[in-house]
Amino acid sequence: MDQSISQARILIVDDEPANLKVMREVLASNYRLSFAKSGPLALQLIENDPPNLILLDVMMPDMNGFEVCKILKTNPTTAHIPVIFVTALTQEQDESEGFSLGAVDYITKPISPAIVKARVKTHLSLVQAEQLKQAHVDLVERLGRAAEYKDTDTGEHIARMSQYSKVLALALGMNEQHAELLRQAAPMHDVGKIGIPDSILLKPGKLTPDEFAHMKEHAAIGAKILANSPSPLLQLAHVLAIEHHEKWDGTGYPNGLKGEEISIEGRIVAIADVFDALTSKRPYKEPWSIEQTIEHMQHQAGKHFDPHLVELFIGQIDAVLAIKKAHQERD
Repeated sequence: MDQSISQARILIVDDEPANLKVMREVLASNYRLSFAKSGPLALQLIENDPPNLILLDVMMPDMNGFEVCKILKTNPTTAHIPVIFVTALTQEQDESEGFSLGAVDYITKPISPAIVKARVKTHLSLVQAEQLKQAHVDLVERLGRAAEYKDTDTGEHIARMSQYSKVLALALGMNEQHAELLRQAAPMHDVGKIGIPDSILLKPGKLTPDEFAHMKEHAAIGAKILANSPSPLLQLAHVLAIEHHEKWDGTGYPNGLKGEEISIEGRIVAIADVFDALTSKRPYKEPWSIEQTIEHMQHQAGKHFDPHLVELFIGQIDAVLAIKKAHQERD
């Protein structure tokens, strides 16, 4: 058994001591166990030290398992803890109620030790997979933020433009899963700026032709940093790093891609990134008004930007401005 799974702590909730004893015999050799003989005691234990998994009896006096589960799932700090009901109830409507409250599984009494072990292991493995996924996403976002320390952009810019990207993706009809993947990957689009000298990156005035040529290398640098990963998240981040300065009319860089040669994700991020840059204050410029920015983007539709995406983006301006308000600059 995976060591991280074997170190997991399971809370077993049942008002019958004999049932707690049986569960101890089945699980004690593989997991750290805690026990509660009532719903209120279980909630107290969970608040003080949240477990990795809960095995929860349904039929208990004072507060039944359904009530306990409902409280857990409406609390953001405990909603993520998987709950498996252990019950003698076999009616379909009972199972339906449990699943509707957020339970992940049912185990019927009298229990089968083999089934209990298998279900517990399966759901702890799913928890571990989700934790690894979240750690992966968190690491990608933090790497994206690392580029901020080399630039005048801020963490709020990263948060805003990534969320704008998701709004536009959903408006286009992209499914929720891929739109969320785009939101997670978008913070990495400028990671290549790590490789650009401060004298160029932080220059307040206009860049010379040589300096601008050097600046443009950040797209290729970012692509090299993110290349050849088996992760779908990093694969998409690689695309965004290399394509976010490409233009619809083919005058962008680094590869002069034109029209639909640019990925849809690259076209989306280009709009989100430019909109936020123009409407934000920087040491070298004052923010443009929303009206000025929209007018500019409409003028650049078919030149810099995919014209259809510009139209969709403007149609989502209320959602975009709500995000902008929620992520005001704090520095």
